[in-house]
Amino acid sequence: MTEIPASGSMDEPIYKTDALIAEDIDAYLEMHQNKGLLRFITCGSVDDGKSTLIGRLLYDSKMIFEDQLAALEADSKRVGTQGQEIDFALLVDGLAAEREQGITIDVAYRFFTTEKRKFIVADTPGHEQYTRNMVTGASTADLAVILIDARKGVLPQTRRHSFLAHLIGIPHVVLAVNKMDLVDYDQSKFEHIVADYRSFAKSIGIDDFTAIPISGFKGDNITTAPSENTPWYKGPSLIDHLETVEIANTAAQEQSFRMPVQWVNRPNLDFRGFSGLISSGTARPGDAVRIVPSGKNSTIKSIVTMDGELEEAVAGQSVTITLADEVDCSRGDVISASDDPPEAADQFEATIVWMSDDKLIPGRGYQLKLATQTVNATIAEPKYEIDVNSLEHLAAKTLGLNGIGVAEVTTDRPITFEAYKDSRQLGGFILIDKITNATVAAGMIHFSLRRAQNVHWQATEISREQHADLKNQKPAVLWFTGLSGSGKSTIANMVEKKLNRMNRHTFLLDGDNVRHGLNKDLGFTEADRIENIRRVGEVAKLMADAGLIVITAFISPFRAEREMVRAMLPEGEFVEVHIDTPIEVAESRDVKGLYKKAREGKLKNFTGIDSPYEAPEKPEIRIDTTAMTPEEAADIIVDKLIG
Repeated sequence: MTEIPASGSMDEPIYKTDALIAEDIDAYLEMHQNKGLLRFITCGSVDDGKSTLIGRLLYDSKMIFEDQLAALEADSKRVGTQGQEIDFALLVDGLAAEREQGITIDVAYRFFTTEKRKFIVADTPGHEQYTRNMVTGASTADLAVILIDARKGVLPQTRRHSFLAHLIGIPHVVLAVNKMDLVDYDQSKFEHIVADYRSFAKSIGIDDFTAIPISGFKGDNITTAPSENTPWYKGPSLIDHLETVEIANTAAQEQSFRMPVQWVNRPNLDFRGFSGLISSGTARPGDAVRIVPSGKNSTIKSIVTMDGELEEAVAGQSVTITLADEVDCSRGDVISASDDPPEAADQFEATIVWMSDDKLIPGRGYQLKLATQTVNATIAEPKYEIDVNSLEHLAAKTLGLNGIGVAEVTTDRPITFEAYKDSRQLGGFILIDKITNATVAAGMIHFSLRRAQNVHWQATEISREQHADLKNQKPAVLWFTGLSGSGKSTIANMVEKKLNRMNRHTFLLDGDNVRHGLNKDLGFTEADRIENIRRVGEVAKLMADAGLIVITAFISPFRAEREMVRAMLPEGEFVEVHIDTPIEVAESRDVKGLYKKAREGKLKNFTGIDSPYEAPEKPEIRIDTTAMTPEEAADIIVDKLIG
């Protein structure tokens, strides 16, 4: 049996056996496993000391390995830190570009722990151009540390980050007045900054915050020991406050039960459960629940985890729930308390934070992801854009990079949601570009629109299949796309004639003809072109529902809008026909003189000249008009359609 000193002096040692040591280790691991986790961000203006502060927290909490410390000391000397002082920012600024410029570009996440709590901290960029990165870091945070350089006071980016932190719903704010060592720990300077910030904070709805005078470089008021340099400050140190502030999950447990279903767990025929992360509330076997949006009711039969069944599960836990009844429930649905279910709607008002270099295009189709739900969505022209410095509501037709505005959002089917102020999990969403798959925006839902509740689908007796059977044909939408002058209308007319002679029921929607009536109010801007295609797509869908073969001839220059129409129809009914004609050939035909006017600057937003054309990547049919006649092209299209 091995015996080692456990405590005491070398003269009077106290020994522990291996068994007691094992018990201590188990107790230690259990203590750390059950500690709460606080997620927080540091934000503020450029060079306010965010990275230095986090580096100091890591250093003081003994979360740096010896080899890291040695590398840090070497890097500190290399980048010019005076004397033997350590540049703590180098622990966090991991990108080479950040070290070279001395700034933070990306969001850096770091973990550290104390005896009372575990922490994940996000160091967010200070530059205005990287505000979108700050939104990413703030989306899961429970607390924001807003840093202010004591020499500079409240700056525009301080206000911007504070506004975003409040907008995103971070419940706790710490105002850390940093670099107090550079103003000789002046109490009046600190109090002036706090008063200035309090005035701004109140105007944006931040009613309460904790102000702490600190020095990230020197370590004042960061650890548990009060700084001798600020005897006039009687509040907590930063780490004391971080260890005691309320964690979001605690409050979430007191709300109504919600669990977005992530997947249906069906390992065998005898077990069917619904797995997901409980976003709020408490669940117990026997609780009455409702599936939203279907509205089906049941009760919880059991709550299953890897470690066995639970008698109770709370917000923040990932579990599998089995139900007493065989109800239709799948990914994207929400299991909720039966007496207090969330809303479901397909139209709502939301605040949009635009995060892409490409501007928002009203009417364009994006993917909207909220919790475990993914739907198609369009954004209307913003009601207004918010100036985060003055808080003014500005008129806007779109949103650019880092723009924040309020707009109406429409989805292609009802989604389950709650107002963001009530639930960050069911009220916050992201928008994804369908072509690039890039996240272009974050959004926070305010409320559903009344018309979303007042407009309902009217059930009809005759199905689209019956309409098609009556005409003895399969519905389809032949979507001709190509440059102006490519031959779309000519070939489309020939196709319709051939189908008509084959006793097929058809209808031709031509771009020029539609603009004389249905779309006469639309111009040729990018937004108007998108709305033009959306309307035509809706009409084509209705005609296909009636059993017709619909032929459309539109330039339809953007892939996203063609994919939007494809998504409206059942799989296989949308047939993209690319009339592939080089621009020089199309321009040589120019029977309307449009290219000539566009070249002279007399015709704006002309596709192929000063407006882009995005050619189909995988069309069902591609027609090379330089290699065949319109008649031959029409034969190919009809043969592929009819088979």
